[in-house]
Amino acid sequence: MHFAFDETTTELIAKLEAFMDEAVYPAEAEAAEQIETLYAEDRWDPPAVLDGLKEQARERGLWNFFLAGHPEEGGLTNLQYAPLAEITGRSIQLAPAALNCAAPDTGNMEVLTMFGTPEQKEQWLRPLLDGQIRSAFAMTEPDVASSDATNIGLSIVRDGDEYVINGRKWWITGAMNPNCRVFIVMGKTDPSAERHRQQSMILVPRDTPGLEVVRGMHVFGYHDRDHGGHAELRFTDVRVPASNLIGGEGEGFAIAQARLGPGRIHHCMRSIGIAERAVEYMCERALSRTTFGKPIAQQGVVQDWIAESRVRLEQLRLLTLKTAWLMDTVGNRGAHKEIQAIKIATPQTVEWILDKAIQVHGAGGLSQDFPLAEMFAGIRTLRFADGPDEVHKASLARAELKKYAVRG
Repeated sequence: MHFAFDETTTELIAKLEAFMDEAVYPAEAEAAEQIETLYAEDRWDPPAVLDGLKEQARERGLWNFFLAGHPEEGGLTNLQYAPLAEITGRSIQLAPAALNCAAPDTGNMEVLTMFGTPEQKEQWLRPLLDGQIRSAFAMTEPDVASSDATNIGLSIVRDGDEYVINGRKWWITGAMNPNCRVFIVMGKTDPSAERHRQQSMILVPRDTPGLEVVRGMHVFGYHDRDHGGHAELRFTDVRVPASNLIGGEGEGFAIAQARLGPGRIHHCMRSIGIAERAVEYMCERALSRTTFGKPIAQQGVVQDWIAESRVRLEQLRLLTLKTAWLMDTVGNRGAHKEIQAIKIATPQTVEWILDKAIQVHGAGGLSQDFPLAEMFAGIRTLRFADGPDEVHKASLARAELKKYAVRG
């Protein structure tokens, strides 16, 4: 077994780490101040410092790494991208967006790359790849249990050369960013069709009449700016050209599954970087604080947390790298069980590590003086994003049971 990264990956790691040290980490304090101001004004713009970081990243050739199979756009294999995505996760509010590798745009760009028409690619994919605009993916709804994506009720009805869209969405990631110019919307075009053929996807520009951004959704009190916020949307007789349909009618569920596989592993990759940063904070705090006459680092329970964090983190990284390798070699379908496994393991593991880092920091860990509480809020949402834990566990268990049922 070979555990070394290839030469391309090793070179990019060095370039990205230099960018993080020279540009991203030094910008974090300024970004935090800008975010505080925006929050006070109830604005959802990204911090202004991000624009300069994007320019620097592109100049350094650190751009669009996520787009597997498309090296002409900067895309890498999943295995090559994994350590780079982890590094960006260490500064989750700035680095992924600086490299044009932030959700939900990454998944939307993959959808348009795989299923978009030449006209759709020219109008929407090109400016997304160039980092000129942002986008959102509208699937989750407030009136149904969205853990079952076939439940969605938003209607997409053909009317001549147009489709008419009616319904509600919520927790639509990225929608509060003022630069979010287009939504990929999933709804039902034929409720009478077979269960997995009722859904379709369609492009809806933000300024389309009848599309209303009702409100921004807070996450544990945070605006969750690193993902461009989350919004509730209302569609009232929204009309778009029939040419805005992605793929064909009834293909929405299949397209969603193609989109979610890479999205899930990208979340996991970045989350490992969050956990590494949390371990750093935990160790630095433990060494700098004294309780009951000795450094916190000498307390047995703290040593246990640090050791457990390292063990769990290394296990998680290896499982994620194995999954990335399988996606590259046997495809997303062949890596389905492993994708489910990392999606189950990652948020729970990183949440545990963040909890211990917060505990070591005492009340400071709950405050705005450290990023740990906000990291915790973001990671807790990952147990819902792209499917809740329970759905993945049920599916993975069925796959395991099936092997033994066949033997019997």
